[in-house]
Amino acid sequence: MTLNEAIKKRLDELIKEKDIKMAKLSLNSGLTPSTIFDFLYGKTKYPKIITLYKICLGADITLNEFFDKDYFNDIEE
Repeated sequence: MTLNEAIKKRLDELIKEKDIKMAKLSLNSGLTPSTIFDFLYGKTKYPKIITLYKICLGADITLNEFFDKDYFNDIEE
């Protein structure tokens, strides 16, 4: 799995875990819905760490919690 795929997978999990719509997540994060949507659907690759940080704030988790998944340990590039 690439880093891009792992981040997308985690975002999908986060949306399901928190039962939050992308519009609500973007509002809570201070990002436009298109920022999140473009990444999830492949228009944008490799978000900046500040973008991930804002998403984490919007989902009420830390960056550590975001990256605390085993599949981040097996990244292939």
